[in-house]
Amino acid sequence: MTLRSIRLQSFRCFDIAELEFDPQLTLIQGLNGSGKTSLLEAVFLVGRGRSFRSPRLDAVVRSGQTHFGVAADLQDNTLPFSIRIEFSDGHTVGWLRGERIGALSELTMAFPVQVIDPGVHKLIEEGPVRRRRFLDWGVFHVEPNYVEVWQRFHRALRQRNAALRQHASAADLEPWDEALASTAESIDDARRRYVDQSRLQLVAASQDLVGLEMSIRYARGWASGQSMQEALERHRVIDSQRRTTSVGPQRADLEILIAGSEAKSVVSRGQQKLLAAGLILGQLESLTRTRSLRPTLLLDDPAAELDAEAIGRFLSRVYQLGAQLVMTSLPGQISGLPAQARMFHVKHGRVEPVL
Repeated sequence: MTLRSIRLQSFRCFDIAELEFDPQLTLIQGLNGSGKTSLLEAVFLVGRGRSFRSPRLDAVVRSGQTHFGVAADLQDNTLPFSIRIEFSDGHTVGWLRGERIGALSELTMAFPVQVIDPGVHKLIEEGPVRRRRFLDWGVFHVEPNYVEVWQRFHRALRQRNAALRQHASAADLEPWDEALASTAESIDDARRRYVDQSRLQLVAASQDLVGLEMSIRYARGWASGQSMQEALERHRVIDSQRRTTSVGPQRADLEILIAGSEAKSVVSRGQQKLLAAGLILGQLESLTRTRSLRPTLLLDDPAAELDAEAIGRFLSRVYQLGAQLVMTSLPGQISGLPAQARMFHVKHGRVEPVL
């Protein structure tokens, strides 16, 4: 998979912008606030249907405008295809290969893209939501039916929670309990297989960057030794009181441990960044080996908070990955780039190639 070009309209500080990417490495340089991170954000949006900077896409619309558009040309082996996303009046619509898609999650399979940005430490520091998202992105690419099962589970979860808010009886909850139970077990099985298959790469890459022995542990979201159906029955009174479903895959976590303790409680902020970056690199290494995928990796100003030794280890590992790399930096901050790298300079919402 290769990202060939992207076109933006009314996106962040850009009125109109277009970039053509190198198949291996593209470097986007500019001063802070110039808009270089926004270009990575647009690429990420093409593969995820969401931003890595803001939970609301209306924050992405250029000031004074009411909509934005992003269109990308890609190539899968020898077959070119396109992805287009438009946002207007609070609604987001996507097109894949010229056809409108029903759910933006379909983009995940079409264009595998990951990002390592200055906020990457949140994968370690914050609660399980980010780690579940990280986990599911990997599972999406190794389990062909996972997206469908995941969507069915979340539809049933929304219906059950809505019923709980309406003080539904046990009989009323029964259909949603059955739907949740069957899909939850499938999600758990897929996640567990993925963690077992990718554990070696996840741990090795993280340990290499942070220099500490670490481990990962998957917690499925309900008690071991119980089926999901049993867990729902045992928590029905609590769920009715809280008016929400308290057990299930939506409560799962990928626990990151250093010497048996939660990593966030024993390592520094800088070590959290390296640990999280290692997990992402390990995930991509696992996918390239098991699925022969060639993902796109976005690196947002990797030298901003890492010393020379750390950035050297980090970039060495990134180059070995073999992914298509799109990276931002301040002018002159990154050296030793491969000769074929394509470079751009961003200033005041304009993108110019560096010849």
